[in-house]
Amino acid sequence: MARVVVVIPAVDEEEAIGPVLAEIPPVADEVIVVDNGSRDGTAARAAAAGARVVREPRRGYGQACLAGLAAAPDADVYAFLDGDHSDYPAQLPALLAPILAGEADLVVGSRRLGRRAPGAHPWHAVLGTRVCVALMNRLIGTRATDLGPFRAITAAALRRLDMRDRGFGWTVEMQVKARRRGLRVREVPVDYRPRIGRSKVSGTLSGSLRAGATILGTIARHALGGQG
Repeated sequence: MARVVVVIPAVDEEEAIGPVLAEIPPVADEVIVVDNGSRDGTAARAAAAGARVVREPRRGYGQACLAGLAAAPDADVYAFLDGDHSDYPAQLPALLAPILAGEADLVVGSRRLGRRAPGAHPWHAVLGTRVCVALMNRLIGTRATDLGPFRAITAAALRRLDMRDRGFGWTVEMQVKARRRGLRVREVPVDYRPRIGRSKVSGTLSGSLRAGATILGTIARHALGGQG
């Protein structure tokens, strides 16, 4: 049986992390919450809910993901989801199914193909994601509908990708390199709901613009520089 490890990057999610962990189905062999410099009780609540807590004080989404991977080198499959309760952990089996069936190396949960609850994704975040996805598809040749954080990948595939990004370019770097290196990529519909607490990125127009600029820069760098 494949060993599945769930990695959850989290910053100041003390209200959300307990409900997130409670919804993770038993298909996961281990759940790692990466406390990425929280100033609240995120780590304590995650530990109380049964997760293994890894502390990574160096800020950055990709940095936190890399710390989670380093803490579980024996995994066969890694799954990633957000710690703000916007994803539906109960949909993890559907996300893992193509990998466990030997049909895919990377599975991305597409919020565009799934159902989005009212208020779950601000208009500016939706628009920004669509612009980034369209540019990635055109320049790189991917066939994506989303850059969603809820995803799963085999450990063997992840080693081939040699992930480097420490920030919000992590998800797009994974999809770009997967395309470039011939991995089998699938999308599955996932649902999306309003997060618990205030978003540190997509909750404001300025935050969405900063994240979008980072993602666009990552796409351009790989397209023009031929990285990956």
